Formats: sequence, C-alpha cells, structure tokens
Amino acid sequence: VQLQAFGGGSVQAGGSLRLSCAASARTFTNGVMGWFRQAPGKEREFVASIRLGDPAKILADSVKGRFTISRDAAKTTVFLQMDSLKPEDTAVYYCAADRRRPIVSAMSLERSYDYWGQGTLVTVSS
Repeated sequence: VQLQAFGGGSVQAGGSLRLSCAASARTFTNGVMGWFRQAPGKEREFVASIRLGDPAKILADSVKGRFTISRDAAKTTVFLQMDSLKPEDTAVYYCAADRRRPIVSAMSLERSYDYWGQGTLVTVSS
C-alpha cells in the first residue's frame, strides 16, 4: 500500500494551501490517517489526524483555528486545508496511515502509524 501526498508549494504569509494524501488501496477505512511535518533543523512534529471510521479528529495546538483535516467518502484520501499560513508553517509535510484505530490520545504519536508517504514541501514567505 502506498501513500501519495500532493499540494505542497510556495505561498505568502496569510495565504492558503490544500494538501491531499491518497492511499493506493482501501486499506485504512477503519484506521487512521494523519499529517506530520518537519521544519529545517527541527524534529518531525504532529499536525493533524482523523480516524476514518468515525468523526474523531485532532489538531496540534499550533494549527488549531487555521488548519482543517477531512476525508473523502471513499475513506482513501485525506485533505489538510491550511489557511492563514505563517512562515513558521514552512516544513516538509508527511502523510501517515495505519489500519488500526488508535485511541484519541494516541492519534498524535508517530508510533500509531505504520505507513508513511513521501513528503511534500510547503514554503511560506513573509
């Protein structure tokens, strides 16, 4: 199973981008998909996650009110709508997924995800 991320690019501060992550098979329909990011010189950090079989969603505090995570009806694609972007949002964004359904408190943990996609670069200029 592969995860493919789309939608990265360059934008000015205050702008918007929409990332998509598509799974190559209906493998995660009862599991979870999420986004992490890694800025230059920093460790990878959690951004957002959604359980595909129920409406549970969580967002990192740093993006609450600006980012939204959603999924398609087929439960094979997850979207990250990023609004009011800031220069500190600049990072490589990684999509991740797992067949298991983690508890909400575990959705932000990298160990809850066995599958990872290639990164997509988001650059926000001031």
